[in-house]
Amino acid sequence: MALTLTDAAIERVLQLRKMRQCDTEVLRVGIKTGGCSGMNYTLEFVAESHPKDRVFQFAHNIRVCIDPKSYLFMNGTEIDFKSDLMSASFEFHNPLAKSTCQCGESFTL
Repeated sequence: MALTLTDAAIERVLQLRKMRQCDTEVLRVGIKTGGCSGMNYTLEFVAESHPKDRVFQFAHNIRVCIDPKSYLFMNGTEIDFKSDLMSASFEFHNPLAKSTCQCGESFTL
């Protein structure tokens, strides 16, 4: 699979969907220009994917979609969720990234 979610990430997506009271939303993952390293990861819930999106199905009917351009830069990425006393966030483990910033929210190719 070209995109994976860890068990922790799946659990967090389930929690977020429950809070939003919508079990059918799709998690859209992508990238945009910006951040301290050049490219930022993006996450948002959408009602449905676009026809050209790559769509991945996970446990508990979780669907993740990626637009074709973002997919080129995210192929092979694992999305995890980490939480501690100071913060909680999704983490992206992208094998195509040459470097990432300290916060882990942006990367360069």
